Amino acid sequence: MLSYWKHNKFSILLIFIGILFYWSFAYQLERIDFVKMISLWTILFFISYKIIQSNPNNWKLLAVAGLLFRIVFLFAIPNLSQDFYRFIWDGRMLLEGYNPYLSLPEVWISDNNAPINQAHELYKGMEQLNGSHFTNYPPISQLCYLISAVFASKSILGSAMVFRILIILADIGTFFFGKKLLKALKLPEKQIFWYVLNPFIIIELTGNLHFEAVMVFFIIWSLYLLHKGYWYWAAIALGLSVSVKLIPLLFLPLFFKKFVIGDHKNYNKLGLKSGLPKLLGFYSIILLTVLVTFAPFLSEAFLINFRKTITLWFQNFEFNASIFYIIRWIGYQVVGWNIIETVGKILPMIVILILLSLTFIRKNKTTIQLITVLTLGICCYYFLSTTVHPWYIAVPLSLCIFTRYKFPIAWSFAIILSYTAYIHPDFKENLWMVGLEYFIVLTVFFWDMYLLSKNQTKSSLTSSLN
Repeated sequence: MLSYWKHNKFSILLIFIGILFYWSFAYQLERIDFVKMISLWTILFFISYKIIQSNPNNWKLLAVAGLLFRIVFLFAIPNLSQDFYRFIWDGRMLLEGYNPYLSLPEVWISDNNAPINQAHELYKGMEQLNGSHFTNYPPISQLCYLISAVFASKSILGSAMVFRILIILADIGTFFFGKKLLKALKLPEKQIFWYVLNPFIIIELTGNLHFEAVMVFFIIWSLYLLHKGYWYWAAIALGLSVSVKLIPLLFLPLFFKKFVIGDHKNYNKLGLKSGLPKLLGFYSIILLTVLVTFAPFLSEAFLINFRKTITLWFQNFEFNASIFYIIRWIGYQVVGWNIIETVGKILPMIVILILLSLTFIRKNKTTIQLITVLTLGICCYYFLSTTVHPWYIAVPLSLCIFTRYKFPIAWSFAIILSYTAYIHPDFKENLWMVGLEYFIVLTVFFWDMYLLSKNQTKSSLTSSLN
C-alpha cells in the first residue's frame, strides 16, 4: 500500500482535488454563475489531462478515478438541465399504464388530475416549453424512465439516483467494449480515457442525466461486434441505440462500403454480390429491432404526435447553431425575418446529400475508416443543425477516440461557452461566445486535416522510395 502511494501520490492527489471540484460543481454551482462554471470546467479538464498523461498504462487507476468522479454526483439534482423532470414524468406515466406519447403534461396539470406522484413539482421543473410538447424520447429511453419509476415513484431525488446508476453502468459498458475495440484495432488503449475521464461526459451525462450515455454504449458495442464479424448482433445493438436516441439513423448509409467491399483489395463483382445481401440483412435487422421496441406504443395518434414533435425540433427551435446562424443573419438582411421554417426543411436534405457523398467517395472499407466517416458524418449534421445542445457532442467524442481526429475533444471543452445563454434571466444567447466556440472547434478541425494530409504525403513518399 505504501509502495503504491509512493509511486502514484501525484495522481492520487489530483484525483482527490478532482473530487472536490466535481463536488463543488454538483452541489454548489448555479447555472447563471458562468464565471465559476467555466473556472471549474477548465480546472477539471486540466486535472483529467494530467492524470491521463501521468498514467498512460495504469488503466486501473484511471478507471477508478472515472468511477469516483461519477459517484460524486449520486445525490445531486442536475443544475444545468431540466430535461430529467420530463424523463421522470414519462416513466411514472408508464408505470401507471398510460402511453406517454399520447398526452401532454400541461393538459394533466390544467385539469388537475395527473395520475402520478409529485406531478406539479415535475411540471414546474420541466417548465412550460417542455410540458407543452409531446415526448420525443424513444422506447429504450422510456424503459430507463420506467425502471426509475419502479424504484422511486415518490421521490425526485430517488428517481435521479436511479437514472444516474443506469448512466454509470452504460459508461462502464462503453469503457469495457471501447477498450477491447481499441486493442483489436491495434490502437493505444489509453485513448478510451478521453471519454471516461472527460469532464464534459461526467458532467453532462452522469451529472445532468442525459441518456446519450446509453446510446453511446450501444454504438460502441455495435462497432466492436461488427469488427469481430458478428454483424447480426451488431445490427441489434445499433437498432437499440436508435431506440435510445434517433440520431444513429444517420449512420446507416455510411456502412455501405464496409459490407459491400469490406477489406477486400479487389473491387470485383463477386465481392459486390456477396456483400449486398449481408448489407440488406444488416439494415433489416436494425429496422426490425427498432420496430419491435416501438411496437407497444404504435398507433395513429402516436405517429401524428411523434412526427409533430420532430418537425418542431427542426423548424422552430434554435440553440448553439453555427452555419444556420449565418444563414439566419443573411435571411434577416434579405427578407427581414427569421427563415428557420424554410431553412429547417432544406438543411436536412443537405445533410443527406453530404452523408451520401461520404458513403461513396471516401474509403470506408476498414473499421477505422468506417468510424472516421461516422465521426465526420455526425459532425457535419451538427454543423448544419439549428439546435446543438451540449450533450449532443457525446457521440462524436466517443467515436473520435478510434480515429486521428482531436477536434471533438476540443469541442467537448469549448461547448461550455454555450451556457453563457443562461446568464440572462430571459435566456439570451451570446453570439460572440457561440462564435468563439466554433472558431476553436474549426481551428482544431483544420489542424487535424493538415496533420492528416502531411502524414499521408510522408507515407506516399516513403512508399514510392521503397
